[in-house]
Amino acid sequence: MAIKQLSIFVENREGTLVTVTDAIANAGVDIRAMSVADTQDFGIFRLIVTDPTKAKEYLEASDCFVSITEVVGVAVADEPGSLAKVVRILADHNINIEYMYAFITVSKQYAFVVLRVADNDAAEKILCDHGIKLVEESDIVNL
Repeated sequence: MAIKQLSIFVENREGTLVTVTDAIANAGVDIRAMSVADTQDFGIFRLIVTDPTKAKEYLEASDCFVSITEVVGVAVADEPGSLAKVVRILADHNINIEYMYAFITVSKQYAFVVLRVADNDAAEKILCDHGIKLVEESDIVNL
């Protein structure tokens, strides 16, 4: 049930993000969430998009180094403590979160949180067992 995330390795220089965003636009793919982690010289641009395979094809055609990583998507209720509950459940089951980022849905009922963990299947089972709603690829496309 994991969702696909694009990870694009980019140089930290003028125009790099233009190349990436133009390629995705030319593919006719919508960006739903993004995160940028950078150093002085390089960065990783992580994206959740409506069609990861097509976006990857167009990015590679634009000479971008891109990979698809499976991540866990969690629908977190829009109320105080909801994210803390998810993080606590995973910590209690010895699942480390390598990184995470969030985006708000149109409904305002949930915020979607993207989690990168070592074992997606284990994290998903534990979260489902604790009543946490997971996000699927179809949820991303239908936003």
